Amino acid sequence: MKKSVTIIILLIIVIAFGGSMYYLYQKNSEDPVVYETEKPSKQNIIKKTVATGSILPLEEVLIKPNISGVIEEVYVIGGDYVKSGDLLAKIKVVPNLNALNDAKNSIDEAKIALDDQQRNYLRQKSLFDKGVISQVDLERAQVSYDQSKQAYAAANKRYDIVKTGTTRGYGNAANTLIRSTVSGMVLEVPVEVGNQVIESNNFNEGTTIAAIADVEKMIFEGKVDESEVGKITEDLPLEITVGAIENKIFDAVLDYIAPKGNEENGAIQFEIKGTLKKQDTVFIRAGLSANASIILGRADSVLAVKEALIQFDPDTKKPFVEIATGEQQFERRDVELGLSDGIFVELKSGIDEDDEIKVWNQIEPDQFGR
Repeated sequence: MKKSVTIIILLIIVIAFGGSMYYLYQKNSEDPVVYETEKPSKQNIIKKTVATGSILPLEEVLIKPNISGVIEEVYVIGGDYVKSGDLLAKIKVVPNLNALNDAKNSIDEAKIALDDQQRNYLRQKSLFDKGVISQVDLERAQVSYDQSKQAYAAANKRYDIVKTGTTRGYGNAANTLIRSTVSGMVLEVPVEVGNQVIESNNFNEGTTIAAIADVEKMIFEGKVDESEVGKITEDLPLEITVGAIENKIFDAVLDYIAPKGNEENGAIQFEIKGTLKKQDTVFIRAGLSANASIILGRADSVLAVKEALIQFDPDTKKPFVEIATGEQQFERRDVELGLSDGIFVELKSGIDEDDEIKVWNQIEPDQFGR
């Protein structure tokens, strides 16, 4: 019995020793880890955030009629350039029956008053010729008669305006002639001949006849997320890219950041606006979608490395890199970091351009060689 136990113990010892030797052999036969190195380089680093939006005119004027009616003629189309005072459209008035009837009654009343004042004037003139009344009495009768003639003429003009929208002597100022109030390009004409239009008043904004804007003054209008709004300030430079215009960047300046955000799809968005610098060679159409890169910081031709090469001390949280001192030999070097664009980071101090930095977190290829 004791002999069997002894044999079993010896076998266990032999097996354990053999396993240990095999493990050490396998460990020693593995290829040692070879770390690659990279040198810092000169880079242009731009730190930015992106906002989505569209290109719009700085000032867009909506031309509306001051009288209701039906479009009789349209003289412009989208894309036309107009000056202030140019004719845009003509409206045919559809008179209101109540207003037309009131205007007609006013003519009848004015005619009655005029006839009465005419008889009185003739009577007073006859008496004056006979020396019965003074010059003053005759002049008073003359004034009353002239006032009645003026009231009768005004009633007739009022009737013409109610019926047709204009009257004799007011052709250029007629309500039926819709003229531009500003100079610029006609962006759109949302009405056609035969459309009914409503006048602009205190209770109704009225029907838009045309939208006019100065296309030489365009702005970017977009929105940024609440996580980014704290990073931006007014007067920051913008780089605008328009989807419909390839390989072209438009410079702009951030002019406005909304003080209040609005919830959209569960996130708070803040409106921003930036004025585009004039482009003589490229025509930008209003309403085009665009993206704005807001330049938060910029460093040109600075010494930089990939952010992946930077390590951080677990205790002090300070950045450092490992510099090659020999064949697969490295030493720690503390560094001072500057601007980062998410890929490269500026190195302000700590290493030189000729130093070789250890790629400490390189990804090993898988079984497929990727």
